[in-house]
Amino acid sequence: MAEVINATDIQRILDKFNIETENNGASTGGKWFRTRGEVIQSISPVDANPIASVYAASEADYEAVVLKAEEAFKAWRLWPAPKRGEVIRQLGMKLREHKDDLGHLVSYEMGKSLQEGLGEVQEMIDICDFAVGLSRQLYGLTMHSERPGHRMYEQYHPLGIVGIISAFNFPVAVWSWNTALAWVCGDVAIWKPSEKTPLTAIACQQITHEVFEANGVPEGVSGLVIGGPEIGKLMAEDKRVPLVSATGSTRMGKSVGAAVGARLGKSLLELGGNNAIIITPTADLKMVVPGAVFGAVGTSGQRCTSTRRLIIHEDIYDTVRDALVNAYKQLKIGNPLDENNHVGPLIDKAAVQMYLDAIAKAKAEGGNVITGGNVLEGTGYESGCYVQPAIVEAKNEFEIVQHETFAPILYIMKYSGGVENAIRIQNGVPQGLSSAIMTNSLKDSEAFLSCAGSDCGIANVNIGTSGAEIGGAFGGEKETGGGRESGSDAWKVYMRRQTNTINYSDSLPLAQGIKFDL
Repeated sequence: MAEVINATDIQRILDKFNIETENNGASTGGKWFRTRGEVIQSISPVDANPIASVYAASEADYEAVVLKAEEAFKAWRLWPAPKRGEVIRQLGMKLREHKDDLGHLVSYEMGKSLQEGLGEVQEMIDICDFAVGLSRQLYGLTMHSERPGHRMYEQYHPLGIVGIISAFNFPVAVWSWNTALAWVCGDVAIWKPSEKTPLTAIACQQITHEVFEANGVPEGVSGLVIGGPEIGKLMAEDKRVPLVSATGSTRMGKSVGAAVGARLGKSLLELGGNNAIIITPTADLKMVVPGAVFGAVGTSGQRCTSTRRLIIHEDIYDTVRDALVNAYKQLKIGNPLDENNHVGPLIDKAAVQMYLDAIAKAKAEGGNVITGGNVLEGTGYESGCYVQPAIVEAKNEFEIVQHETFAPILYIMKYSGGVENAIRIQNGVPQGLSSAIMTNSLKDSEAFLSCAGSDCGIANVNIGTSGAEIGGAFGGEKETGGGRESGSDAWKVYMRRQTNTINYSDSLPLAQGIKFDL
């Protein structure tokens, strides 16, 4: 396998973002706290080489970051929203300058393909552009009062500190979805990235600080606290953090949601997905195969929107199955920074074991592995994190199919009769993030999109489950958590809503015609 990136290239990127061999794990912008806690070593799943290490933040570090954030909020909330938007515009321009290097770092540290790494940085740029426009559109409403000489309206105010807990699979994009909107809304942010991808978080903090410092943004508007679940627990239980946005597993989300709910805080949860594509008899196979394959193997199946299930009409089942198997034979697996490869590694060996365990459980329940299912060894695969994407014939009621496995395993199953039977199968899992239907039938597509159709937060027609534009609100239902991020009116979750009534008359009439004479 040809070497695509070498140690010199990596060191140049690390130097550009001021990432050292040993890094501190907490920052309020320009200031880095120097606690010498547990060492978190970032090891690339591409080649098993250590990249750099980070000292995990302590509880004292967390406290210092929160206090600085509280102080910064008092000033930042008073900046006019369009002025805040101008800062975010400049951040988007700075990300454009760093897109290639940051995209390479994302790919190397996380293991996704270079094109996906670059695409993730592009998502950051796009949400900055969206946020700039939003900074002049934080609209409220006006209402007519039932009382003469009165007027009513609604307005939105910033919440304060927004805590962000992100996952390894999108180590920078999800952070930007939250921060770009929170910042233009007047909030400040504290980020706990995945401890599996700490270096990309440090790079983002350095880029942001460069822009913020040039604009006189108060230190503490962008906070970073790197550590394990204990940092997330501190954040979830902290009454000073009115909103916690958490992306990850359903298990993690239940823990965060319970802790935040116990103090009557707000949570924005983006959790597990168990996403399906329904393939009807009228589907165009030229669209089905690439949509299903990319959805299943993109990011090595480590997207919350990855396609986990194909629900195929029995009349075309054999044709679709055979086309998929043939397409999987053409997949190139290897170094994700080589653009000739389609599939990179899983994040670590623990993920590989989950992949193997899931396949074993599927077989034990009666599933039939028709391609893939093995760990790759030999030259180019020394990290032990490369696996063959698998296709497994299964039934929706299998216990393993009911759960999300963060790996490239695609379960395929038959349905008979009308599309309502396929929809019933699709909805028959605890998760409700993304869904799709491949069809040329107007009736079937409209049934899928109706209130009796897909129960997911995202429902697509003739595209796959994976990949979302920032203009739409992103999120799902059921065990996916119910949160919404990114576009549309998702900005409202980062603000507190206030109804205002103004009496400009000379009397004090009460609502509902109540009389109270003294």
